[in-house]
Amino acid sequence: MQNLMVNKPQKRSKLRLKLGKEYFILKRKLDWWRNRHAYCVIDKNNNTCCYSHKKHQSILLRQLKDVDMYLQYNKITNLRLAIEQINGAIIKPNQQFSIWQKVGRPSKKRGFLEGLSLHNGQIGKDIGGGLCQLGNLIYWIALHSDLTIIERWRHSFDVFPDINRTIPFACGATLSYNYIDLQLVNRTNMTYRLNLWLDDEYLHGELLADTPLSHHYEIFETDHIIEQQWWGGYTRHNKIWQRKTDMIDNHTEEKLISENHAIMMYVPYLKNQQD
Repeated sequence: MQNLMVNKPQKRSKLRLKLGKEYFILKRKLDWWRNRHAYCVIDKNNNTCCYSHKKHQSILLRQLKDVDMYLQYNKITNLRLAIEQINGAIIKPNQQFSIWQKVGRPSKKRGFLEGLSLHNGQIGKDIGGGLCQLGNLIYWIALHSDLTIIERWRHSFDVFPDINRTIPFACGATLSYNYIDLQLVNRTNMTYRLNLWLDDEYLHGELLADTPLSHHYEIFETDHIIEQQWWGGYTRHNKIWQRKTDMIDNHTEEKLISENHAIMMYVPYLKNQQD
């Protein structure tokens, strides 16, 4: 099997990271302003989209090693504040959807709390932390539709082992205000609506449209491998595909969604090759 080489991560100074972040934030704000008419609107009273195309839910509280639970509870507050800004997004043909363009910059003044964050594979905390769960859910829903994903980022580190994983590895979308975003564009003739809500246990999402569902979508993984690199660490690799099947004639199309490579921050369990 071909060895997939991944270089050891480089460390950069805090000043360089801070200046670089603010530069890219300003650059993205200018892009929003130039393309302000391209983005969708929020209309909670628009009921034209009444056909459910995809639902998903993800658990709110998870026991994570070396992570204080208060960060998990703070995450729920952050999710609630973010959802208020994007629930009911109406994405008409040729319009774009951006999480950060709608949510805005998380701050204490706006009520956002300290939540879990990841920086270069290290667990930390930041105001507005935990919103990656929102990016993950919207991305997973979008993969089960004809919406086009024009911007999506994922962690270059695999931080936590697979425990009760329900979707393939690398099917998430990480977020960091505002230049690490999830953006979708509607290149169909349909209008989509995104509904989001919380209950006591789960973050919920539903994608609806103004026309009935005509295809079945399946997201699956191939070429999953774990390798040890020359510098001693382990890396994980896979490919994610979308299989689209017509519900009338069963015609099937397959499309490569992403090829993923991540540095593992834990030692994997490697099965004995002689078994």
